[in-house]
Order: sequence, then structure tokens, then C-alpha cells
Amino acid sequence: MQRMNELGFYTLAGGATSPRDLIAEVREAEELGLGSAFISERFNVKEAAALSGAVGAVSSEIGIATAATNQNTRHPMVTAAFAMTVHKLTGGRFTLGLGRGIAALFDAFGLPRIKTDEIEDFVGIMRKIWKGDLVFGHDGPAGKFPLLTMGPEYDEHIPMLLTAFVPQSLKLGGRAFDAVVLHTFFSDETTERCVRTVKQAAEEAGRDPASVRVWSCFATVGDHLPAELRLKKTVGRMATYLQGYGDLLVKTNRWDADVLKRFRADELVAGFRGALDATATTEELEHVSSLIPEEWLASAATGSPQRCVEKIRGQFDLGCDGVILHGASPAELAPIVEAYRRERPDGRFDHLSSNPGA
Repeated sequence: MQRMNELGFYTLAGGATSPRDLIAEVREAEELGLGSAFISERFNVKEAAALSGAVGAVSSEIGIATAATNQNTRHPMVTAAFAMTVHKLTGGRFTLGLGRGIAALFDAFGLPRIKTDEIEDFVGIMRKIWKGDLVFGHDGPAGKFPLLTMGPEYDEHIPMLLTAFVPQSLKLGGRAFDAVVLHTFFSDETTERCVRTVKQAAEEAGRDPASVRVWSCFATVGDHLPAELRLKKTVGRMATYLQGYGDLLVKTNRWDADVLKRFRADELVAGFRGALDATATTEELEHVSSLIPEEWLASAATGSPQRCVEKIRGQFDLGCDGVILHGASPAELAPIVEAYRRERPDGRFDHLSSNPGA
């Protein structure tokens, strides 16, 4: 079966309780022909290094990327070794993806917030270590390190991606990373603008814009799924984003900030403990749906498999190089992926590697 390297999925989507579910998901994804498995990290049973190794162990072709882990949770040598191990384990199918993380969570855990110049400095450190260089007496935004090396016998390029939201992050992705993953529920205008920002930054840095792969993270929830589950994966997920970093999402999409204020002021939302997509009942989510404009939920693949395919193809028309079918397992995506395969344009994506950052 021809692998569709322009399509990916997130393994253990949402609040997974058992990491063993990943094993069946990855095998199903390979059987479907999906190109890449993306790994999000949570501080519970979704630790990125362990999951990356697991995906590599139970697969033979599919690309793998952390999207994302955070540089401030491990020493640089630990991160470098983690990435090199998975890179070698998988025969070059791995991409190390970084992100800023959630500021409020870092504050609670006593972790420093990550700044743009720290990310860029960290990327340079990783590149040098993997090439077998000696990083001696480093004193930069990412920290002070007397000596960093894994030995001169290594000479590898491991792709790196950045999950990016704001313009400064998008520009950083264009000038320093191999790939960029956009956020879920970006409007068409926002998606097109973000792709343009990444590509322009790459060009200004003297790079080939086509060499920086931009992934749309596109909520994909077909109407073949039960209504209660669809509500959780659309309204519930959007509501959880609004809980966590609503100001940023609303500002980026240029939505009405007053709507967000009303959402937060709602009695149920204001008093809810935890993530709405994880523990809210169907009745509670039905109430929450009345607080979120349809326009905000429109940036997703919903409806029949054919309608979902139309929406997915629209992301490529906006300039994206790949689409992550977000929020659903391979089994849940199967009717949509099969419909997409029947209409997949011949030759358009033949240049893409299975490695999502290559």
C-alpha cells in the first residue's frame, strides 16, 4: 500500500488513560497508509521519550515526531541522547518536535517559561551535538554548559520541528527548524497567514521555503462517530483550548474577545474543575456548545467522509504541506482516509519523506 506521507495523526489523542492503546493505533495507522504518527506530551502516561520508542518498536515505515516536548524538562544531553536513540532505532524516521508549553503549568511546577531566543539557542546546541561536535563553554540563552558532546563518531542530521502559534514562533520555525506544526481550530485566513509567515522567514534566512514543511493540525471528526463523541471531540476540545489559552487563540484568529469573556463568565465554565473535554458530561457539553460560535468550530473536517476529504484538501490549497488528522484514532479515521485515498492526486506528494520533518 502506498504511504500517504502528507497525512498524519496524533496517537493517544486527548486524555488517554492507557499508553498501551498506542500499539494498536500505530499498527492500524500503518495499515491505512498514514504517513506519520505525532506524539503530544502530558505529565502522566504520555511521556514523549517512552512513547517515541514504543512507536518505533511496533512500526516499520511510519514517521514519528514529538509535537511537542519541552526543552526545559530535560538536560540538553538527555534530550540529545533521546533523539539520537530513536533516530537510530527507527532508521531515520524520527523528528524531535519542540514547543513553548503552557505557562501556567510551568509556573505551577516551578519550571522557567521558555523564550524564543532560548529555543533558537537550544536548536543550535542539538545540531552540534548530533554532528559530533564539541560544545565547550557554552553560555547562551539556553543556559551555561561547560561541556556537551556524545562523541566525534556521530554525524547525523535529525530533523526538528516547532509547534508554533504567535508570529515570532512562526518566524523562528521558518529560519531554524525543518518543520512547523500549526494549532488546531485555525481559521482559513489564519492558516494561510501562518504558512506565509513561516515561508517568508525561511526565505529571509537564505533557506528554500519549500524545505520547511508546514503541518496543519486539523480536527477531523466524521459523522460516522456517535453524536456524544463528536460533541466531545469538537465542542469539548475547543472549550478546553479556551480554558487553557483562550486569549491567544482568539487573538491569533482575530475573533471577538467579548465572546471569550462570556464563555469564561458562564457559571458552569467558571466553576468547572479540570479539562472540559476530559470530564464534562454530554449535557454539560451541550450547554457549552451554546457559548461557542459555529464560526469558531468551522475550521475542522466534519460531516460525511466525502465532506471531510473536501475540508482536508482545502488545507493544502491554503499552502500547508501536510495535514495531521487531529483528535481521532486511526480506527475512527478509517472511512475518511479511505475516501481520501480514492481522490488523492497522483504525484503531488511523491517528494515527501515519511519522516514528518524531512
